[in-house]
Amino acid sequence: MPYNPDIHHRRSIRLPEYDYAAPGFYFVTLCVHGRLPLLGAIADGTVHLNAAGRMVEEWYHRCAEHFPDIECLEMVVMPNHFHCIWHNTGIDADANHTLSGEHTGSPLQRVVQWFKTMTTNAYIRGVEQHGWPTFDTRLWQRNYYEHIIRDQQSYEEIVTYILENPLRWHDDKLYVP
Repeated sequence: MPYNPDIHHRRSIRLPEYDYAAPGFYFVTLCVHGRLPLLGAIADGTVHLNAAGRMVEEWYHRCAEHFPDIECLEMVVMPNHFHCIWHNTGIDADANHTLSGEHTGSPLQRVVQWFKTMTTNAYIRGVEQHGWPTFDTRLWQRNYYEHIIRDQQSYEEIVTYILENPLRWHDDKLYVP
């Protein structure tokens, strides 16, 4: 079906007036398209990443190399989704000063877009070179979930959620048997 703006509306789940380039802590969830378990498995509450899951984990840590104002904090790669906390420091690590210009730091959507691009390209190489399972249309769902972490209590609750996510896998709304 061709795109029709009268019936096809993508509702943004972002806060309309919030500057997602502002320094702060962001809890992000990305889901594999179709919720396919392409990244590993969970047994007895423990994540067992396959090569694709380890690749996702590696690219997460490489975000800080590409974006000097981004710190990669807690994360977990699940069989069909990924949770992380990115901290936008607002600091340019190369110049050791606050970034100047229109924004104070790297916009969250640009960090997510870069991460999705890098992991998708690496996954395609894995399919071609190592026979990883193929995906239909795209590796990641088009959108992503984000939550702005506003205080220490919220941060601690989210860290606990991330760390305990494998233990609750069978009760997770993203669980697909």
